Amino acid sequence: MSNQQWNPQQGWGQQQPQWGGQPPQQPKKSNAGKAVGLGCLGVVGLLVVIGVIGAVASGGDDDGGKGASSKASAVSEPAAGAPEKEAAEEAPDGPEGDVKITGCEVSSATGWPRADVLITNRSSKQSNYIVSVEFVDGTGKRLGEAFAATNNVAAGQEVEEDAQSLDKVEGEIKCRVTKVTRYAS
Repeated sequence: MSNQQWNPQQGWGQQQPQWGGQPPQQPKKSNAGKAVGLGCLGVVGLLVVIGVIGAVASGGDDDGGKGASSKASAVSEPAAGAPEKEAAEEAPDGPEGDVKITGCEVSSATGWPRADVLITNRSSKQSNYIVSVEFVDGTGKRLGEAFAATNNVAAGQEVEEDAQSLDKVEGEIKCRVTKVTRYAS
């Protein structure tokens, strides 16, 4: 007698194992979860390495900053069409008025530009900020960009942040705030 029997789903085929036979094989598991997990771990590791490099490059001067960087002018340019005199006396409305560049320099060690940003929350609510800064040369040519971000700034509170670029530049630069995003935290 043959080992085949009728199965409505498979038709005529191999008889199912019975007492003491081999159990049916289970489908192979996918490794997609491992791949996603390792990918996320790699991204987090990369961000940590970039953060450490930025911290090392921007800090740790024992000579009080002498010779560690070349100073450049900090510019917070007024809106187009606004008289310069009024812009210097009065901060713009909205989140743009909450941000002021207090320093602008290129590190002599790395060649990376950095802007010191002072954020003052003039709103009535605790807020989060994302500040976009661009670095330009004397002719206005864009050399790079950077971002500064801070969370949970209380109403009326001041916070100092750095906007550090990883683009190498040479010579004198100017720093300009290009966009400020403020939202309640």
